[in-house]
Formats: sequence, C-alpha cells, structure tokens
Amino acid sequence: MTRFEDLSNELEMLGRAGRLRQLVARRLEATSIDDGHGKTLVNFGSNDYLGYATEPVVDSSAAIGSSASALVTGWSDRHEQLAQNLATFESTQAAVLFPSGYAACSGAVATLARPGDLIISDALNHASLIDGCRLSAAKRIVYPHGDVNFVEDTLRDHRGQFNRVWLLTESVFSMDGDIAPLVDLCEVAEKYGAELMVDEAHATGVLGPTGSGVCEALGIRHRVAVRIGTMSKALGAQGGFVAADQVVVDYLVNRCRSLIYSTMLSPSIVAAVTKRLQEIRDNSSRRDSLIQRITQLHVLRKAEPAKLLTPIIPILIGSCHQTLDWSARLRELGFFVPAIRPPTVPEGTSRLRISLSACHTEEQVANLCTSLQTIADDRPS
Repeated sequence: MTRFEDLSNELEMLGRAGRLRQLVARRLEATSIDDGHGKTLVNFGSNDYLGYATEPVVDSSAAIGSSASALVTGWSDRHEQLAQNLATFESTQAAVLFPSGYAACSGAVATLARPGDLIISDALNHASLIDGCRLSAAKRIVYPHGDVNFVEDTLRDHRGQFNRVWLLTESVFSMDGDIAPLVDLCEVAEKYGAELMVDEAHATGVLGPTGSGVCEALGIRHRVAVRIGTMSKALGAQGGFVAADQVVVDYLVNRCRSLIYSTMLSPSIVAAVTKRLQEIRDNSSRRDSLIQRITQLHVLRKAEPAKLLTPIIPILIGSCHQTLDWSARLRELGFFVPAIRPPTVPEGTSRLRISLSACHTEEQVANLCTSLQTIADDRPS
C-alpha cells in the first residue's frame, strides 16, 4: 500500500456514494453567489437570515486581533459590553462569548454535564451538541426526535440514579426547520427536576418579539436553564455565546476548555455584533420581511405554514445522487440550493435545504418555486 492509499480509497468510496465534499471558493453579495466558475446564482443556501453578513460595519477603533484567550488579554471592554448586552437580550443574569457557535455548543455541554449526570439528547441535534455529549463524562441517552413521551419515560425510570439530568435540544432544527416541543419539555423537566439546555442558533435574531429566539416567542425563557446562541447566522458575523445564571457562566469561564484555550473573538467582530444586536432589538423590519418571504414560499408550495415560521425549508429527495441532480438542475436554472447528504442527515433522507433571507425578493422566491416545479415535472413517473 502506498502512503495514504487508505485515505484515497475512502475518498473514492465517498465519491461513488455521492457523498464527496469539496471546498469551492465563492463570492457573496447580498442574495447572490457565484458557482465557482463565474456564473452568478441566486443564493438560497446561506444562514444569513437577515441579510447582514455581506454588509460592512466600519469601526476604525476596533482592533483586528484579540491577541490571546479571554482569560489572558483577549477580553476587552467591548467584549464585556457585548456579553452584558446579550444577557439583557436573553433576559439572563449573565452571558459569555465563544470564538464560534460550535465551540459554544460543544464546550457548554461537555463542561456542564459532569460525572454522575445524565444527558438526554434529541436524535437530530447538531454535530456540535453531539460532540459535546461525547466529550462529557456524563451518561448519554438519545431520544427519538421530538418524542416527549420517551423523555418522560426515561426520567421516570432513571432520574433517581443521577445527580443532575440535562435535556438537550435545538430550538429550530438546522436541517429540518422544525421547532422542538419546548413547552412540553419544560413541563417534563420541572416535573422531574431536570435542566433544559437549548441551542437557539437558527432562532437567534429571527424569532420572538425582540428576536431573542423560540424561548422568547413561547414565553419560556425563565424556564430554560441554559441557552446557546450564535452570532454567525442572523447576526451576520462570527462567534457564539452562552446565556445563563451567573454561576453557570462563572463555571464555564473556569472549566470550559473550548473557551479557556481559544483565542477570543476579534474586537472588530465584537463591534459588528454589538451594532447588529442593537439594530435587531430596535427595528423588526428585517424580521418582518423574512416572515413575508417564508409565508410566500409556503403558500406557493401549497404547504400549511407552522405557527412559528422558520427560514429553513427542506425538500426531501431521498438518495444522495438524486439530490445532487436536483441541486445541479437548480444551478442550471440560476439558483444555489445545497444538497444535504449523510452524515449530516440520516441515511435515506438526503434533501435540498432552502434557506431564506430578508433580502430575497418576492420575484426570486416565486422563480425558485417555479423552477422546483419544473424539475419535479421532468422526473420520471
């Protein structure tokens, strides 16, 4: 065997299965993206839900580098102010910043769920949450997606065996766009003395009267012990955060490895997030525009909109190769809609994942729906 032949063979197997990934250098402008070969497409693949990501924020006083981790020299007055703003935004005692949403999710779960604890985790949770479970010294049980009865049965049978039990879920699931049964999970958690930890990554800035997320929209923020958010989606920047009681945040600062041993967010990023956060709290116009586009897409596809609308709309295809074919056809017609395949989603559930933005126009959404119907009509019966 030649050097790294085993890696080459595995990549060939991924290619045959339609699962090979490659990096493509792309240029983004508002709702447009190039395909890597010079063709401009309408972008329906971004998590830039409010259209902030490509808008520059000029602050010449903000440094590019933070120079070190938060506990050394990386935590400035800008970082402190943003953390306080996020705590206010989330109606918690405190918040702490992380260099990425992945670091926030994996670090918070791995740190807070300690030996003698139990994690009960939704089967469709994001990889960052799953990796946090794997890094934790707690015991883990995975429950079928959204199955509150399974959670309650597990708590009834096993609660007395553990010091603390964490119920772990996303609020908006990243590949399905559906919303966790958070009210029911709160009731079960309170009944059995468990703690709820919710990743609001795809809801932060989008849902709720002030854009705080699903927990705000459902009026249950005070019932959720730990909320994790990201600054790289609707806020259009980079980084993650955890909002919770002061003692929880203090514990993370002292024990969370993905926080302690990572260089802190750039002050320029922090300045941008601070500005975006204020805009979201002061003005709902972008969120209103996003809801209009989501509603339009559901109406055009003759789908019944949910009570709480999310900007993620999956179109289930099934096989990897067919999903890649649909995505390629859409590129030919001028649209970028990514093909999502295992291991990101379960086997046999490959899909197109449409992500809507406040910056999409009514015409762009209408044309996308027309193109989807054209491709569907062309499929062999």
